[in-house]
Amino acid sequence: MSLLPVEPLTLLAFAPAALALNLTPGADMMFCLGQGLKGGPRAGMAANLGIAAGGMVQVLLAGLGLGALIAAHPMAFESIRWAGVAYLLWLAVKSLRATRPQAAQVRAMAMGRVFREALLVNILNPKVILFILAFLPQFVDPARPVLPQFLALGAVFCLGGLMVNGLVGGFAGTIGGRLARSQALARWLSRATAAIFATLALRLAMMQRG
Repeated sequence: MSLLPVEPLTLLAFAPAALALNLTPGADMMFCLGQGLKGGPRAGMAANLGIAAGGMVQVLLAGLGLGALIAAHPMAFESIRWAGVAYLLWLAVKSLRATRPQAAQVRAMAMGRVFREALLVNILNPKVILFILAFLPQFVDPARPVLPQFLALGAVFCLGGLMVNGLVGGFAGTIGGRLARSQALARWLSRATAAIFATLALRLAMMQRG
């Protein structure tokens, strides 16, 4: 038996499937896009790192069995989901307030704050842990310790997300920084970012558990 948590052949099968899922536009990618537009390439990368960290937290929770608890108790799912909706709407309002002239320019943002926002957005989306529960077990060998396998597979999945979302956030940040030299375009960027966050909130609010 291999000393690695996951057999190499299993990783070879898992990696392309995980990358294909990372390339599919979703809430994480849109959040990195919005933060990149609002705060520049560094903000896009900080959001990317926060999303990846949140993903690993979700993987750990799933591996410990807490995800199954959330899946089995509708009230727990709904509480987390609506907390996520409220948080995204709050971020949208913050972005709209940035259309004021004195705050219109894209500026150096507190990267720790962006990281925390991304981390919370990911953790407050219960669909992430339900997705992990549906996807990762397909590659888990029940004859081996489950938690190390979850963590290893989750790390591969999050690494793919880091690469894809990093490119999206960096590109958006570069474009946003150039456009923000114009006061009018900076206002448009703030409104576009607010629209992205509001759309993510609506998407999360309308999601079904199944």
